[in-house]
Amino acid sequence: MNTPHPETICVEAGRDRAAGEPVNPALHFSTTYRQGGAYEYIRERSPSIEAFEHVVGALEGGYAVAFSSGMAAAASLFDGLRPGARVVAPEVCYAGVRELLAARSAAGALEVAFVDQTDTEATIEAIGEAELVWAETPNNPLLGITDLATLAAAAHERGARIAVDATLATPLLQNSLELGADLVVHSATKYLAGHADALLGVVVAADEAEGRRLADRRTITGAVPGPFETFLGLRGIRTLALRVRRAQENAGELARRLSEQPAVSRVRYPGLAEHPGHELAARQMSGPGSIVAFELDAGAEAADAVCAHVHRIANATSLGGVETLIERRGRYPAEQTRVPPNLLRLSVGCEHVDDLWADLEGALGAV
Repeated sequence: MNTPHPETICVEAGRDRAAGEPVNPALHFSTTYRQGGAYEYIRERSPSIEAFEHVVGALEGGYAVAFSSGMAAAASLFDGLRPGARVVAPEVCYAGVRELLAARSAAGALEVAFVDQTDTEATIEAIGEAELVWAETPNNPLLGITDLATLAAAAHERGARIAVDATLATPLLQNSLELGADLVVHSATKYLAGHADALLGVVVAADEAEGRRLADRRTITGAVPGPFETFLGLRGIRTLALRVRRAQENAGELARRLSEQPAVSRVRYPGLAEHPGHELAARQMSGPGSIVAFELDAGAEAADAVCAHVHRIANATSLGGVETLIERRGRYPAEQTRVPPNLLRLSVGCEHVDDLWADLEGALGAV
């Protein structure tokens, strides 16, 4: 048989095709197992967790290890570094990861250099004797694009590994391992699970031995997800291709309409030709995704007012679900030095685009 497309992997991976077997993998709620078999205790192995890992690994082309959250997944990689190791990380990235790295740096556990990773030359120059380059593309929430292939090659030449937070891209829009990454991380709470009802993270390693080391570290630290969370994650992946395609179509149309609004001073969306990373995104991604960020001429108070005036769109944090969410990211102290105060992040969902636009347009008109 030919190698299936990612859309097919989403649907069929991890299913038992034997006659008489259930179409869906069974959900195992037990934390402990009778001795003498393949499983003993859930912190070490569980068939429900492994089913989720199998599918994500197949999508990314590597060896997946699931964690209790995206932050637990990220922390597992930093915990595997030697004390005082140098890490090169993006100035703009998920706030939780930036805070974690800053805390590790302040404690002397790591030496962290934050750089603008949309500037490839500056990022390569910062690598030096780094042990790990942490990349995030598209970045959250400014949607900057990092040249992964060039950065990965430069990191490897200097003896560093590269890990990529590809949460916003999903495995369907960007194959980070093929672009040269050693590790790819997802907050599976977002697009993979896709329904705002499961806290979950995952790391996919290009090297099987590295995947086993991550699994051992997870066993020791206990950052294991529950079987029901991984069941929800696996169920979400079954419709990932449908959700990503619909949400991306909506996002492209909303970005176009927002760019024509007099009240909007800037729209950040890799699918727009005027986006500074548009050509790079077109080369290394199969689509620009479904996050749109835009800024208002009238400032932060007007941005807050838009969040207060939408009705169908939810004013809430997080992203990647079937529902459309909006928030002013600059309201968080950790974001205030890197994110324009008037910027709104829109996580576009699967509703009808005209209903979303009517809600947005009405809120913009009201302020």
